[in-house]
Amino acid sequence: MRKFGDRTDAKRIYPKDPVHILMPYLMSKRHEAEVYINQKIDVTELLKWVADKNKNLDYKLTFFHAMVAITAKTIYSRPLLNRFIKGKNFYERNDVSVSFVAKDKLSDDAEEKLMVFTMDENELPVDLSKRILDELHKSKHSNNSNGGSDVYKTLTKLPSFMLSIIFAIGKWLDKIGFLPSSLMENDFNFSTVLLSNLGSIKCGAVYHHLNEYGTNSIVITIGTIHNENGRDVVEIGGTLDERIADGFYFAKSLKYVQHIASHPELLDEEVGKVVDNIDF
Repeated sequence: MRKFGDRTDAKRIYPKDPVHILMPYLMSKRHEAEVYINQKIDVTELLKWVADKNKNLDYKLTFFHAMVAITAKTIYSRPLLNRFIKGKNFYERNDVSVSFVAKDKLSDDAEEKLMVFTMDENELPVDLSKRILDELHKSKHSNNSNGGSDVYKTLTKLPSFMLSIIFAIGKWLDKIGFLPSSLMENDFNFSTVLLSNLGSIKCGAVYHHLNEYGTNSIVITIGTIHNENGRDVVEIGGTLDERIADGFYFAKSLKYVQHIASHPELLDEEVGKVVDNIDF
């Protein structure tokens, strides 16, 4: 049963650290609390793991699919990353979700499709990869895009004054935690992490802003894979709401990303299996 103070998508929590309790009052807006992290990740072993897995699969597991799995596994291992702040209150999500934007083809006029995947903690990364491919295939070969895009298409047909009213109501419902689940489940603004594979368009990792609408508190971009001193390396850029955790927590979480990428055998385990504590 939903407790008083909880939201449709999360339960309210009460941090003990007085600094964190006060931070939403010092920085009431998410964009005021943005911090940026840039890190190079050695993905040599991860690429080998991907290539080895593809020898026995009847579909193509990609580097990006592996990064989605690593992101999910890191969040399960570092639960503070699955928090957000709304109305100066702290919340912990009911689910772990990763979202990204996909294009049918690499052209200026290609339609963008919003993809949101709720992580099943008992799912294997190779099965997650298959699920991603299946959903992308359905999206590309359907007259309808995914639910989030359908809603946006419908809204664009309305006059501007109606859009202003609808979004004002939506923001208010979001603020008080009563926005219907049907409007959140396919919206990347409500995902744990928005992941952008910029390497697929030969672009480096950039910093992406956080939105006030919704609950998304982490955006990660992945740059191009390149060689440095005989190793395959990729640069990732992260934008985070610093109110949900401290800098040390964020920095150590990146160590988890590198640790899993360097030990891809961890991806032979369920996505939700927590990685043992690693040295900073």
